[in-house]
Amino acid sequence: MISETSPAQSSPTGGPPASAADTPSEPSSSELGASSLAGTHRVDRLVELSARLLGASSARMTLLPDVRTVMAGLGKSAHRALMKWPEDDALCAVVVNAGGPLVVPDAASDDRVNALPAVVSGEVGSYLGAPLLADSQVIGALCVIDGEPREWRPEDLTLLEQLAETLTAELRVAALTNSQHDDRLVWQLAVDAAGVGAWDWDLRNGDLRWDDRLMDLFGTDAGSFGGTIEAFQEMVHPEDRERVGQLLGEAIATCGLFATDYRIVQPGGEVRWVTSRGNVLVGEDGKAARLVGAAFDSTAAQDGEARVTRILESMPAAFYHLDTDWRFTFVNAEAERLLGAVTTRLVDEVVWELFPETVGSEFERQYRHAITSGEHQQFEAYYPAPLDSWYEVRAWPSPDGLSVYFLDITERRRTEAELAHSAERSRLLAEVTAALTDTLDTEKGVGALAKLLVPSVADWCIVTVADGPDPLSSHDWRRDLRDLGWWHHDPAERDTLAAYAAVRIPALRDSSFQARALRSRATLLAHDARNAVVAGMEPGPAVDRYRELDPEQALFVPMIRRGRVTGLLTLGRSAERGPFTTQSVEMLNDLAGRAALALDNARAYGAQRDMAEALQRSLLTAPPRSELVEVAVRYSPAAEAAQVGGDWYDAFVRPSGDLVVVIGDVVGHDVEAAGAMGQVRGLLRGIAVTHPGTPGEVLGSVDLAMEALQVETTATVVAAAFDQTGEPGSPLKVTWSNAGHPPVLVVLPQPDGSYRVEVLSAEAPDLLLGLDADFPRDDHTTTLPAGALLLLYTDGLVERRGQDLDDGVDELCGVLLEEASRAPDLGALLDSLLERMLPPQSEDDVALVAVRVRG
Repeated sequence: MISETSPAQSSPTGGPPASAADTPSEPSSSELGASSLAGTHRVDRLVELSARLLGASSARMTLLPDVRTVMAGLGKSAHRALMKWPEDDALCAVVVNAGGPLVVPDAASDDRVNALPAVVSGEVGSYLGAPLLADSQVIGALCVIDGEPREWRPEDLTLLEQLAETLTAELRVAALTNSQHDDRLVWQLAVDAAGVGAWDWDLRNGDLRWDDRLMDLFGTDAGSFGGTIEAFQEMVHPEDRERVGQLLGEAIATCGLFATDYRIVQPGGEVRWVTSRGNVLVGEDGKAARLVGAAFDSTAAQDGEARVTRILESMPAAFYHLDTDWRFTFVNAEAERLLGAVTTRLVDEVVWELFPETVGSEFERQYRHAITSGEHQQFEAYYPAPLDSWYEVRAWPSPDGLSVYFLDITERRRTEAELAHSAERSRLLAEVTAALTDTLDTEKGVGALAKLLVPSVADWCIVTVADGPDPLSSHDWRRDLRDLGWWHHDPAERDTLAAYAAVRIPALRDSSFQARALRSRATLLAHDARNAVVAGMEPGPAVDRYRELDPEQALFVPMIRRGRVTGLLTLGRSAERGPFTTQSVEMLNDLAGRAALALDNARAYGAQRDMAEALQRSLLTAPPRSELVEVAVRYSPAAEAAQVGGDWYDAFVRPSGDLVVVIGDVVGHDVEAAGAMGQVRGLLRGIAVTHPGTPGEVLGSVDLAMEALQVETTATVVAAAFDQTGEPGSPLKVTWSNAGHPPVLVVLPQPDGSYRVEVLSAEAPDLLLGLDADFPRDDHTTTLPAGALLLLYTDGLVERRGQDLDDGVDELCGVLLEEASRAPDLGALLDSLLERMLPPQSEDDVALVAVRVRG
């Protein structure tokens, strides 16, 4: 637990008792500041290394139990201070109280720590802590912190625990090297918890006294130890005896300090590392009288340094360190492997001399910025041959230079580039597909390819279509080629490209790249395109304009569908842009195939639509003339290819003198629908002329005829008969029957000169023709005054996707009312209705019949 008590008052075990003057009182922040508790340089580096190896934004080490001592840190924890904090306000308290590691991936959602101020403030997003253990006692904690949540791996915790072991050993070194006054707290903690032993060598009589801790350390006891410097030297490892003896002699001769690390051999043969520090005391005669000091087992520290080296050597990532003169001081095995293409000797070499391509590059800029700013830098950069690789680099500055961690990410960058290319390809294919399908003018869509391919694939592009069945079969094959579209990425060059496109086809020779690509049906690439391509053109304006475009490479991609060439893509790239890649050529072949398919389908559908429309129009005869009424008709085919054939109108005079007008719509929109329409129209016209019955009776007879003749279709129809026995200007009686068709509309003049629109509909509409031959048909009669107008139409005029038919009829009534008052000519009125009611791309054909009673 973290306590608020003062530091312990007892003297170190086995050492001389502390005097009252030496006994420290409870320290304050001013008494024990950053300079006195800064720890050793190796402690600093180990804490910084913790953050670097674990990729954390900050790290710190704390000592317990009475106060929190920030010994060293990195990032936001880099400040050093001695502060008293209550235990419930500390993340490290959780580590200490648990006696084990603390793993916090997301501090804000972790109930153990989310109430602590550092978490609430947002400083701590994730935390990883390991206890510092000495003789199984927790004396502090080592932690790394990130400002954002992150998942800690098991190997992250293992590495932090190993570093914590090394730091525990380094605390013992701090206890020996710090001053005996300001750093008494560290000394006391190290002696009590870390097993420091004391020794006293009387230089005058040669007696060497060890305390119990030191006896245990050397594996001896008071009965076995000889109590002389020679007995001590017998325990020192043979390889270290001469060096230790020289250092002792130098300390005595100068009345100075003794400090060294050496190995000992215990009686059982085990070799241990010992860290020893001592001070020569001068007698009254001014000569060295005693050498007193302390020592502790530093095997863990030595092993820790070796472990850190082993960790760095075994890392799958490359690591090296540069000193303040930019010389390599350490390079791990992975770094040697990655940089081996330059040299096998790195240590002691200057990075700028060994790797000259770094000078002026992103590497130098980032390295120098890290040193001058003191901030960690992370970046990605490319180093050219002989390395020819991309690297992800992290650089941490420190007082002794720059630590650099880097990964070879060439394969990752290649994968990312492939993914980016795949995404770009998908985007481009989607745009091309949309351009080819979102317009009814397929040639316009194909011509738009040029703008889509520039600048993503080339600097400029020309799209050419071939009109003939085989563009190279005729002697003058150039006549079958047309340039539909072109585009240049540079606005200043677009006029030049347009001028070249305007004159190039007549200038092409049979040996030109264009002719060879069309003839072979294979993609051709022209290198040194400035000269190679003009060799296939007649001298003149085309050559002049082409040279102004100045392409380094030109690509010729035929558009092929069902073995037939439908066009050609011509693309150019400048020297600055670089050559066409294999991936771009494959993509262009795919795009050319799609464009060829769209052109081929459009031409097939166009031929079918033209045939269906011609058939239908041949059946739509001109209306008869009459002194009593004015008749106008209109037909508008669907905009979609082949979406014609179902709608028709008819107007004729029966032998009785009645004027019959018909509007109908056969189910379907294709050539078969056009043929069925012709059958139904012919049956209705023949029966109406020869049958004296009402419109309802005529439709009933048509039903019977369709059944008998096995006309497998259905149709909506309105048939209306106008009685023309009256005088001009008199009202006319009209009788009609509706077989499932949209309602009849009538425009009636009003006394004040305005108009009113009525919808003539039955309560229950009759069945469509072709469904039930026995279905009784109803007739409806009304009288139209002079100036009245009756309108028959098919559903394409009022039906839309997402719109109810009734809403469409209401809209038509409003438009009809407006146009009737300002369009005296009946044909002009119908044209206005079509223009206002139909969308730009109508999905259905429309037929109209209007009859106006003359005044």
